[in-house]
Amino acid sequence: MGFLDTTKRVHVIGAGGIGVSAVARLLRHEGKEVSGSDVARNETVDELIVSGIPVTVGHDAANLPDGADLVVYSGAVPPSNPERAAATERGVRQLSYFEFLGEFSKERWTIAVSGTNGKSTTTAMLGLMLERGGLDPTVIVGSKVRTFPGKNLRLGESKYFVVEACEHEANMLKLRPKMIVLTNIEEDHLDFYRDLAHISATFREYVHNLPPDGKLVLNADDHVSFSELAPAVPFTTYAMEHPAAYMVRDLSVGNGRQLFRIARTRDGKEEPLGGFELGVPGRFNVMNALAAATAALELGCPVDAVAETLREFTGIWRRFERVGERNGAVLVSDYGHHPTAIRGTLEAARSFFPDRRIVLVFQPHQHNRTRKLFDEFVASFDGADVVVLPEIFDVAGRESDEDAQVSSYDLAEATRRRDAGRGVTRQVHYGGVLIEALRFLETAIAPNDLVLLVGAGDVYTLAGKLRTSV
Repeated sequence: MGFLDTTKRVHVIGAGGIGVSAVARLLRHEGKEVSGSDVARNETVDELIVSGIPVTVGHDAANLPDGADLVVYSGAVPPSNPERAAATERGVRQLSYFEFLGEFSKERWTIAVSGTNGKSTTTAMLGLMLERGGLDPTVIVGSKVRTFPGKNLRLGESKYFVVEACEHEANMLKLRPKMIVLTNIEEDHLDFYRDLAHISATFREYVHNLPPDGKLVLNADDHVSFSELAPAVPFTTYAMEHPAAYMVRDLSVGNGRQLFRIARTRDGKEEPLGGFELGVPGRFNVMNALAAATAALELGCPVDAVAETLREFTGIWRRFERVGERNGAVLVSDYGHHPTAIRGTLEAARSFFPDRRIVLVFQPHQHNRTRKLFDEFVASFDGADVVVLPEIFDVAGRESDEDAQVSSYDLAEATRRRDAGRGVTRQVHYGGVLIEALRFLETAIAPNDLVLLVGAGDVYTLAGKLRTSV
């Protein structure tokens, strides 16, 4: 870690964030003295404290330790933060989370997993494949993986670094990967990007930053990324429907498993790589698995290691995560906050739980996203039998006055109008604040239901209350 050779003491602001906390653990592993702070206490903060990293709750200039020579901060922490202001006054070097990853990525053989949907799951799958295949990677994922000792961090001794690369505010441009795994490109983060053309142009810049010996792993089923990206670097493709170098064949679903084959095409000849199985639902997860498998195989990972990883994969935190039951109803937590993700989650639920009534509890994340993708959100709810819409989770600093005018109440009304237009009768409920949504769910949930708690905000906290409020 050459860029940190002279660094001894690091302070991490926003340490409870899922990405920043991994950096804190990584720095401590590298022998640095690490402290942190966050605006509130959460499970991740508690885990850091238990691991020996002191974290202060609340932001104050006094939290910046004497002798600190580097500050790493979450992208949500503004320059006006008192600890950042103190660092500026003292002349302490400051790096955002993605700036830090960018510096770190220059010193490793970096594989960046990018795209609108599926980044966390694909990153986790790829990291686990390389681990089992003996490539011993360091991995940072924007979720938690049960078998990683650091949950969101796996520390490896090889040159390989697998990292989830977010496109918000073009953060992926700060990385210097040798391989990019691209899941898909859709409209999102429209508080930063003007439109889909702007998003595509930014991804083109990202891909063209690959070195001459780099490689792009590209989804041939995604029209936008496949048609828009014409890289001046080698690339390989994967797909379920269109011709590609790696393809899924004979997908079937039964007994809580997805079964399929993967075929690899070389010099115009298709080579069967064998049968694979996956214990998490959804065609999107098969595509995540195929993306990870393509990258792993291109890196020399044995086929058996790929197959064994997928067979044992049980998902990651808040990605179709089964979190308990309520009087026979199954509770599932999912991070989905984009219309495509919601639609895929509902399709996955129907494929694995065909005989259950599906209750979708969706908490929209960010007013701007809700307003700009409003119609897409309304259509994405079609696969649910009951729809409950708590109020939008507000994201500070990313909303305009115009954004603030949209409400989950508007989504509920529009969903009812859409149902009327397509001759569908079902319960659509405006949930209000979470406690109001909880009260509704306590009486509405039936024993055989599948309850999906979906969103990137705090809707997942309802699971514990539903488990205990019987």
